[in-house]
Amino acid sequence: MTMVQRTDEQHAEKMKKKQAAHDKIMAGKTVEKGLLIVHTGKGKGKTTAALGMVVRAIGHGKKVGVVQFVKGAMTTGEKVVFDAFPDQVEFKPMGEGFTWNTQDRARDIALSREAWEEVKRMVADPAYDMVLADELNIVLRYDYLPLNEVLEVLTGRGEMKHVLVTGRNAPEALMDAADLVTEMTLVKHPFRSGVKAQAGIEF
Repeated sequence: MTMVQRTDEQHAEKMKKKQAAHDKIMAGKTVEKGLLIVHTGKGKGKTTAALGMVVRAIGHGKKVGVVQFVKGAMTTGEKVVFDAFPDQVEFKPMGEGFTWNTQDRARDIALSREAWEEVKRMVADPAYDMVLADELNIVLRYDYLPLNEVLEVLTGRGEMKHVLVTGRNAPEALMDAADLVTEMTLVKHPFRSGVKAQAGIEF
């Protein structure tokens, strides 16, 4: 037996053991339920990852509601794409840009409330399989909405309803209530080197 054959056999045996261990783990995973998913952290990709899940849901014939709390001041590439699936996606950018753009706390609170009412409607409607509350963490950070009310709605959702929440600085109580929390870590970003936001990358 050559060294290559021995290495191949050892690899095959190792992978066989890994497969058996994996199959054993998977056999114990039998629960199917709606998840509360939180994407937070300083790194880029929170909304992008959530919208990727929206695309995945579309591919499975699911109906999805997307409400954007901060975005809305500009047309984004994702809105153009999702508008091509009107029977499956209701995409509602309801913000006017970042808080430093509006500089009007009362208006920001009013817009946040309006967007939140849309999220509540979608969460309560059994026709929606998934609801994305994009940048909801931002409005919670600035106390534009009562955290207790948000938690009550999100934790009281239907058994099979998936809800995604994005934005920096997710409240601890929201992360505690979530089934899945991912923190995006900033390692490097072109903005710090003078590169502006670009179509197809940031919007």
